[in-house]
Amino acid sequence: MAAPKVSQAAKVGAFVLLVAAGAWAIYATIFREVGGGSGYVVHAFLDDASGLASHSRVTIAGIPVGTIDSIRLETDAKSPHRGQARVDVRINKDVPLFTDGTLGKHSSSLLGEYVVVLTPGTKEPKLKDGDEINVVPEEGSIDDIKKNVNDVAKLVKQVAEQLAKSVGTEQGGQNIKAILQNMADATDALNKTIRENRDTVRETLERIDRITAQNEQPLAKALENIRAISEDIRDLTAAINGRQGSQTGTEVRETISRLDTSSKSLQSALEHIDHVSDRLDRGEGTLGRLTKDDALINEVQTAAEGINSFIEPISRLQTIVGLRADYNFLANSFKSYFELRLQPREDKFIMIQLINDPKGYTTFQKVTQETDNPTLGPATSTTISTITTNSFRFSLEIARQLGPIRGRFGIIESTGGIGLDLVLFNGRFELVNDLFGFAEQAVPRFRSYIAYQFVNRLFLLGGVDNVFLDSERDYFIGLQLRYNDEDLKSMLPFAGGLAGAAH
Repeated sequence: MAAPKVSQAAKVGAFVLLVAAGAWAIYATIFREVGGGSGYVVHAFLDDASGLASHSRVTIAGIPVGTIDSIRLETDAKSPHRGQARVDVRINKDVPLFTDGTLGKHSSSLLGEYVVVLTPGTKEPKLKDGDEINVVPEEGSIDDIKKNVNDVAKLVKQVAEQLAKSVGTEQGGQNIKAILQNMADATDALNKTIRENRDTVRETLERIDRITAQNEQPLAKALENIRAISEDIRDLTAAINGRQGSQTGTEVRETISRLDTSSKSLQSALEHIDHVSDRLDRGEGTLGRLTKDDALINEVQTAAEGINSFIEPISRLQTIVGLRADYNFLANSFKSYFELRLQPREDKFIMIQLINDPKGYTTFQKVTQETDNPTLGPATSTTISTITTNSFRFSLEIARQLGPIRGRFGIIESTGGIGLDLVLFNGRFELVNDLFGFAEQAVPRFRSYIAYQFVNRLFLLGGVDNVFLDSERDYFIGLQLRYNDEDLKSMLPFAGGLAGAAH
């Protein structure tokens, strides 16, 4: 007997039942993992709930502990959160939340999807069904990042346009080429100058060595004086021990007796001081009240702090004096400087210079004359005169240093100017650049030179002056001595001795 055949409709029905059973099992499992309908509900108010969806998971430390129950707009007119998004979160009943717990919205991908992240907190009491949980500040969104990138792109575009206007034109390229050529010419000329004057530099070093050697004799005399003083001390010690003549021993004993009497007077004075200190400790007298009265102490302390804040910058002020002489090769003349630096800190100072320049000081005078001739009518004539006087120039500059770069601005050689320097090797090497003379000539005066401290306090300089003006360009080499406060203090006794000898 043949087995009955299962109809096509029965097969479809059985397949549908199996799929429904599997879907129900998956749903029941997932629903149980996230808490299902059990647990308790807390809510929070967010300014922006975009990227969140109902029934999406809620996690603590990356572990699902609940789901978003609902998201709706708060419309209650009496609520302080009106216009915000209310997010109700269902939490598993075995996961406690406390009053200092927080709720936050964090991005889960670059596509704008967000998840709710909780921190349970530790401060009692626990939150219960219907309570409100604190909200942490929202982190930056993808839109914020896009806005920032857009702003940066606009700034880069503006910089590129300005660079194209200044450098991208044919005139800009020619200017850069001319500047590079001038720097190459200046470097080559400086190199030639150093090679040509190598013998002069060697002779200068030899003179310095001879000056140092001449101090050997004064040093020997100082050592001899120290030896004589030590012998006198030895003789005095021997007299105290009684190995010298009776007269010397008697004088020494009398001295010791006077010291003993002085020590007794000192003991009496100390006892008096002890008595005074007892009165101070009891708060008697003006000084005693000063030590006991807190209000008076605070007033004195405030006054002392004010005086200290005024005196402290002055006490840190360092004075540096510089003497400099340059030889200009093309002009065949010497140019001398007296420099004073007032330096309250390592990275800033005020520099004052007095310069004796053989070229003098140039000024311009414009004279306008008006005539009223009946036959010719009114007429005006203008005369511009260039006046050069043999007077001193002066500089007054304010300098600030950031790392190896030092910037300066102010008055440079009696005209407005700026400076930019490169300082290396703890100040032993300097590349100095000055731009000034705007009022003296059509093309500003640019000067660049190198200074190297090859001996303590002594700098060797070499550079180019008037780089941009061929008719005025010159090359120079020079020496500069710099003294700081300690050097000046050590020289003051010798200066007093020289003044006395002059009288």
